[in-house]
Amino acid sequence: MQEKQSIHGSWANRWIFILAATGSAVGLGNIWKFPYITGENGGGAFVLVYLVCILLVGVPIMMGEVLIGRRARQSPINAMREVAKESGHSGKWSLVGLMGVLSGFMIFSFYSVVAGWVLYYIAGMGKGDFVGIGGEQAGAIFNGLLGDWESLLIWHTVFVVMVMTVVAGGVNKGLERATRIMMPALFVLLLVLLGYSMNTGHFSDGWNFLFEFDVSKLSWNAVLVALGHSFFTLSLGMGAIMAYGSYMPKKASIGGTVLTIAAMDTLVALIAGLAIFPIVFANGMDPGAGPGLMFVTLPVAFGQMAGGQLFGFLFFLLIGVAAWTSAISLMEPAAAYMVENFGMSRVTSCVILALTVWGLGILALGSFNFMSDFTLFGMNTFDFLDFATANIMLPLGGIFISLFAGWFVKKKVSLDELAMEENGLFYLWYISIRFIAPLAVSIIFVVNLYQKIAG
Repeated sequence: MQEKQSIHGSWANRWIFILAATGSAVGLGNIWKFPYITGENGGGAFVLVYLVCILLVGVPIMMGEVLIGRRARQSPINAMREVAKESGHSGKWSLVGLMGVLSGFMIFSFYSVVAGWVLYYIAGMGKGDFVGIGGEQAGAIFNGLLGDWESLLIWHTVFVVMVMTVVAGGVNKGLERATRIMMPALFVLLLVLLGYSMNTGHFSDGWNFLFEFDVSKLSWNAVLVALGHSFFTLSLGMGAIMAYGSYMPKKASIGGTVLTIAAMDTLVALIAGLAIFPIVFANGMDPGAGPGLMFVTLPVAFGQMAGGQLFGFLFFLLIGVAAWTSAISLMEPAAAYMVENFGMSRVTSCVILALTVWGLGILALGSFNFMSDFTLFGMNTFDFLDFATANIMLPLGGIFISLFAGWFVKKKVSLDELAMEENGLFYLWYISIRFIAPLAVSIIFVVNLYQKIAG
């Protein structure tokens, strides 16, 4: 089984896999959520706790996903089945892979709607629609967009086509080619915006907000926030990393590669914070505005600043690229499965998936306008899809994958794929994947579910 190759192809080298997986991990939440929760929960002290959580939870589970994917060289559903059988267990473990693939599909349906907002703002910034506007005007523009289902449908459609065109190209002509272009572009845009931010006169305010070591803000709730983000930030539990791992070269080190991905994901999030918050502080705005920060606060800030039209355009372009790279990884597992199991071409499977997820996305975007009165368990369609995936399916996927990799995959399979000896480093991973990671994700699962239901 060690010599198997994926029918979909493989990454040209280890660094392409690192860039692709980093692209999967770096999404909309990285750009605004991580910097904000860092500043609110103790700055440098929070970063320290978060790094510990990443090392004990995120990295071990990611290593588990990659080793399963690379061992089987198949999509997550088939990979879980094959590795389970090789280790002498039931092929029904494929159900965990199925849950992950469904999670990615469902997430994409509403993620595409939000990405559509970003595309709208890229166009608006380019045309100068936000030059000189105030907070009320910015809020009215955003609310007007949400109420305009036709515009939302157009941008949602454009984004689905953008993503599925790349996925239809396969590993080498689609995913890899896009990664080679988009990830360097993302880093360049990030550094350009950082340079702009350093000239606002408020860079020190942003730096202090992010990195001031304030232990007094480091509550148990802050630790839970760090724990949750350490799991969600790396695109775990949905099969994306498992699918990408199946294309990983055999000679590449899983442990070193995963650590590099986690470091790059964290670095991008922190640089994004340093690029965003000085602009927020320069305009006397609230850094805790959440998603509203991106679509209401920042357009006002860019609209008031010298060069703001250009740099606002570049900022939303950065967000758009981050959303694009993440969304590709959401749909790759489903496309790979359809090719493997139904003998379809990439193009045919992607057309079917695109039409299906596009239709589900219409229900999600309708939550803000023509379907605003329709609810499931007291939530509109958009919120229900978000709740079901983020609070139930992804944590359960993470728990089952860590238990499977730690307790059901034969130790010799893990040692072979990780290319490790039975030494201290291996047992650090083994203890983490068997005990620490499933317990930690179970805590995330219970706490998030309780807060959602009780709140």
